[in-house]
Amino acid sequence: MRELDPGNRRWRTALVASGVVVALVVTPGAATAAPATPVCRVTDERLTEISGLVATDDGFVAVNDGSDEESHRRIFFLDTDCAVVRTVRFPSRPRDTEDLAVTADGTVWVADIGDNDRARETVALWTLRPGSRRPTLHRMAYPDGPHDAEALLVTGDGRPLVITKQGGAAGLYAPTAPLRAGATVPLSRVGEVRLPDSTTDNPYGFFGRGLITGAAGAPDRRRVVLRTYADAFEFDVPGGDVVAALTNGRPRVVPLPDEPQGESVTYSRDGRFLLTVSETADQPPGTRPTVLRYPLPAAPAATPTRPTPAASSAGPGTRPQAAPAPASRRQSGTAAVGVGVAGLAVAALVLLGLALGRRRR
Repeated sequence: MRELDPGNRRWRTALVASGVVVALVVTPGAATAAPATPVCRVTDERLTEISGLVATDDGFVAVNDGSDEESHRRIFFLDTDCAVVRTVRFPSRPRDTEDLAVTADGTVWVADIGDNDRARETVALWTLRPGSRRPTLHRMAYPDGPHDAEALLVTGDGRPLVITKQGGAAGLYAPTAPLRAGATVPLSRVGEVRLPDSTTDNPYGFFGRGLITGAAGAPDRRRVVLRTYADAFEFDVPGGDVVAALTNGRPRVVPLPDEPQGESVTYSRDGRFLLTVSETADQPPGTRPTVLRYPLPAAPAATPTRPTPAASSAGPGTRPQAAPAPASRRQSGTAAVGVGVAGLAVAALVLLGLALGRRRR
């Protein structure tokens, strides 16, 4: 997702200012940031809007988000020094590629799920199998209208899971049947995830802490991570049930402070670190994307400041029940103030998603 166009920058100023006010009323918990270590610098001029990154044994795989330039619409394979060694073209133009995953058999999954204007009738996944010269397109449709999304997980049994980009409770959507080339498979809402509060500095203030911009699974398949513009949230996955982990788990928080526009996250191949990279298309001239490495916390998960809802047992297409208001919020201030602040925050997050999503086509 590209940064605000110059004509829309007043949205960012107003929204971030509002975020400061809301943050003063809702007092979130804070996590200690561990210093990031630069891994390598991406110098290829075609990679300025990196929205998806995966670490491999040979280096990395990366994609830009929706781009005006044809040469940027590729699956890029990089070595361990972040140099591009080969690219793969799409057989037709993708709409808005936002995330990546690589499964155990080496298949690359590209999530063409961005929808800033919430106008797409279908979203898509592209799969590139080892040895293939071009990816295969698989279309999907939401059961409840369009959603913007930037995060993809693929479970151990090969089931893709799309996480929407919205404030409050982000939706978890999965196909109701195996994906088929040339066919549109319905999605069902299988759960939702609520992230703990945060105070991590980022370019979008309060709002940047609540929008999920990327996801990744650990090599051991026992952990998954979601990221925002500000933080990463690592969940344990007992029994391989990713949906239950996200809807009912208590994540460990890894602050990712002050990344210019952080939308990508992946695990290192040994599973000991998180790797991230930011978009740089709207940064000062000469700014190049840098892959950063963050150590993962070894301590057990701490109690989040916002409780997660119980795991959903609802069938396909049904929504789980709304989570109760956080206890800490009920104990401070009146109920009316708490509800008002929460409503303001969610509304502002929606506005931010729309404002940040305006791109030049």
